Amino acid sequence: MSIKGENAPATRLNTVAEIVSYAGVAPFVLCLVGVAMLPAYEQRELAQRIAISYGAVVLAFAGAVHWGLALAGRIAWSPLRIGGAIVPALLGVAATLVGGQKGLALLVGGFGMFWLYEHRSVGAELPAAYVSLRRNLSLAVCTLLAFTMILSDGAGLV
Repeated sequence: MSIKGENAPATRLNTVAEIVSYAGVAPFVLCLVGVAMLPAYEQRELAQRIAISYGAVVLAFAGAVHWGLALAGRIAWSPLRIGGAIVPALLGVAATLVGGQKGLALLVGGFGMFWLYEHRSVGAELPAAYVSLRRNLSLAVCTLLAFTMILSDGAGLV
């Protein structure tokens, strides 16, 4: 976010940060293609595991942004905010441990719930450009993970 001054809200995101953020969706696309098209079961399973692991890391990262904002005094501390910063990492760990289609479903739910938390609970405290970016990314990630889960079933993955 390109915040000018200490308390000025960002009206626009840094272009490089925005490009890198959208490029972060590419691994989800590659995993979806891998689950759908790789010839061997082991390869499809690896693509699914990578989708889950990468999704867990990205979800934890989203929560960590809120932790950093709270530490910097940009959003107020409260039990809800602490939970909003920590729960994404816990969901990511759970998704990794459960694995398979259940892990993918947990990530879809986690990304969806985190977006809802951001939008409803802290949206007014965050720059509009950031909230818009997170909405777009959350929608893309949830869609790609859901399709990966659906195609996992067709690929014979649990």
